[in-house]
Amino acid sequence: MTDQPAITFSLFVLSLSASAEIHLGRLPLPGTDQPGPPNLKEAAHLIEVLGLLKEKTAGNLDESEEGLLEAVLYDLRMRYVEVAAAEQQAAGS
Repeated sequence: MTDQPAITFSLFVLSLSASAEIHLGRLPLPGTDQPGPPNLKEAAHLIEVLGLLKEKTAGNLDESEEGLLEAVLYDLRMRYVEVAAAEQQAAGS
């Protein structure tokens, strides 16, 4: 077995968040040191998954888990809007 950290709710949320950040072109692609081009469709899907997770776990999370999920969703939604606006502006140029 590998020496991977124990799976926790917070680690799961952060993993989904990192995947969304990769699709937003804000983190390097796996195996590289450079971000790829934004993939807004995939980023939106992961943000929706996190939103669904928030909805389905309501009332079952501890305070730190709930706070993390709220913060991650807020940050990803704001970054999505920024990237989408930049993409739209670039397409209009």
